[in-house]
Amino acid sequence: MSRNARIIATGMYAPDKVVPNTFFNEILGEDVDTWLRENLTIRERRWCSEDESTADLVERAAKITLEHAGLTPADLDLFVVATDTPEWISPSTASIVQHRLGAVNAGTFDLNTACAGFVTALDMGAKYIQADERYKRVMIVGAYAMSKYLDVTDKKTANLFADGAGAVILEATDDSSVGWQASQLHTEGQYATWMGIYAGGTAQPITHDVVDNKDHLLKFVKRFPTEINPDMWSKMITESLARIGKKPSDVAQYCFTQININGIRATLDILGEPYEKAHTVMDRYGYTGSACIPMVLAEVNEQGKLNDGDLVVFMGSGGGLAFACSVFVWG
Repeated sequence: MSRNARIIATGMYAPDKVVPNTFFNEILGEDVDTWLRENLTIRERRWCSEDESTADLVERAAKITLEHAGLTPADLDLFVVATDTPEWISPSTASIVQHRLGAVNAGTFDLNTACAGFVTALDMGAKYIQADERYKRVMIVGAYAMSKYLDVTDKKTANLFADGAGAVILEATDDSSVGWQASQLHTEGQYATWMGIYAGGTAQPITHDVVDNKDHLLKFVKRFPTEINPDMWSKMITESLARIGKKPSDVAQYCFTQININGIRATLDILGEPYEKAHTVMDRYGYTGSACIPMVLAEVNEQGKLNDGDLVVFMGSGGGLAFACSVFVWG
């Protein structure tokens, strides 16, 4: 592999509106704050304001990341948005933000593998660069505005999900020892009906009945097996690392989907790795879906926790059930 893709910049954005756990105490009439803090570490989350939407989150994260890279929007060759809370069903959120930014040289598309979207798009963006010399810089943005799809009286969803966006810029390099190293995608499609937003598409268009029954909002239909994420995450990570002759102890930082701190810890236990290798943001931002992994990376990078040559693992999963793992060398 003579041509590769490396990460040259990171950035994140979260809305200004802070929603503490106590908000749900009042709505639900019970103490959910204690359970959320003690079991999931969540203290608060960010929600969009009424006039703020996914494209706004994407735009702000993209501008911050471009500034960190010292680039202009015209320097981008491809602009990809990973989200399952798009601005519209059609056209793509990426096309909206491409115009707002003035990224006149960039092709665009949205990608939806639910909360595995960012890692899937990261893998795809790297392979665009590897496969075609016309692509020198690719921006990947993971974005989530799930507050727009929440029933605030539903204890199973409302107090977990939040809004935000995180981004990276991939750049072509002739040094194959840095950047993308390995990846793996996997789906367990039998779980597709267990959690999701099931109205608004062609199977169930929006009608008054749908709205009255709240079928256009996020629903947990069935409880997922507790072990499914730790088992699948540890398997995919181990297999991806083995492909490049590495083992879990060689990894400097793990960036996991941030839906459950216990799932992250269980995975690290299986891998025999210390919890300190997995930075988390869920305590302050709640669960931000396809945005959470680039938000983790942005914080880790900003705090100076990554050094050239560090091995970084991205492990995402989401509704579908879709799983995506990618391994990069920082630098």
